Amino acid sequence: MSTAILREVPERASSWVEISATALRHNLGEFRRIIGPRCGLMAVVKSNAYGHGLAIVAGEAAAAGVEALGVNTVDEGLTLRRAGIDTRIVVLGYLTPAAMAEAVAARLEPTVYQMEAIASARTAAAAARTRARLHLKVETGTHRQGVSEAELISVSRAITADPHLELAGLSTHFANIEDTTDHTYARQQLACYEALVRRLADHGIVPGIRHIACSAAAILLSETHQDMARVGIGLYGLWPSKETYLSSLLQAGMRVDLVPVMALKARIAQVKDVPAGAYVGYGLTYRATHPTRLAVLPIGYYEGYDRGLSNLAHVLVHGVRAPVRGRICMNICMVDVTDVPAAAVNDEVVLLGAQGDERVRAEDLARHIGTINYEIVARIHPDLPRVLVA
Repeated sequence: MSTAILREVPERASSWVEISATALRHNLGEFRRIIGPRCGLMAVVKSNAYGHGLAIVAGEAAAAGVEALGVNTVDEGLTLRRAGIDTRIVVLGYLTPAAMAEAVAARLEPTVYQMEAIASARTAAAAARTRARLHLKVETGTHRQGVSEAELISVSRAITADPHLELAGLSTHFANIEDTTDHTYARQQLACYEALVRRLADHGIVPGIRHIACSAAAILLSETHQDMARVGIGLYGLWPSKETYLSSLLQAGMRVDLVPVMALKARIAQVKDVPAGAYVGYGLTYRATHPTRLAVLPIGYYEGYDRGLSNLAHVLVHGVRAPVRGRICMNICMVDVTDVPAAAVNDEVVLLGAQGDERVRAEDLARHIGTINYEIVARIHPDLPRVLVA
């Protein structure tokens, strides 16, 4: 996991990731504007901050005053505590009993949805002589994690009746708010959630905070803001989907400006001339139709530049689009720089991000390989240096 916060590209780095502090702060500001002053903001930094670098993003978000950080594992939470981040941290993923004990001791706030996890939290809190703050996740229609309506009261009471436990939050997850412009199902889930909140209130149970909004919900449905919004993909300047973007444009007065935070870069390792008719790379999948100059880049699918981009993607060299030629290898790929005569060894190449007037978007790469922008950024290898730039 990438933890060090670097502010300059290491001279020995042949490939690296740059994180724009300005873009990150801008996106945080946009979501602050959207959700308003009465709603808290949870910056979701799970999975190495969607590939952007856990320590860098969490540190910047905490410095910007977010009310909470969302992680997936106890290790992510412990990493942030060791980095000196004292902000509220909610663990969104499953915790084993051993992980639960570590989470409670580090003042992390676990998400629970079954009696076994609550029992583990109780044991851990009693041993640590503290009080565990738990977030109960309820089922409203996604059918992943979540407590059913039938279990709601008994599970809630198992928390509120125990002096070692606190019902710090009540959450759920939308199933179909990003992939459509018809938000009927999302509104049904919201109605179900609010009915569950009322049922708890009828039994004298009031959770600390209600949080259900993801990036798309925060943008499109103001009634989902509740007490806190969990913002993930939008924080990184990426739209949850084209449908979310279109829906925002169709809403009167709704204009949201998201700026991509990540750039993926590499240096040219070699420039070589290839004659017409020569094959490039494994499997002979590309054959030069004319004399060609190739640049060899020290980055491949191990580093997160997907093999499916072979013979499809472009990179930017001196601000010019250069097509990928041949198969992307484990640690190497080749690009055509015939139209970039100044290209030379050690020059900087952009595989994701902007250079000059050109930009390679995560959405462009995702379209080539039939996936989503989330996966493009999240799969960038954590060992690549993450560098915080202005």
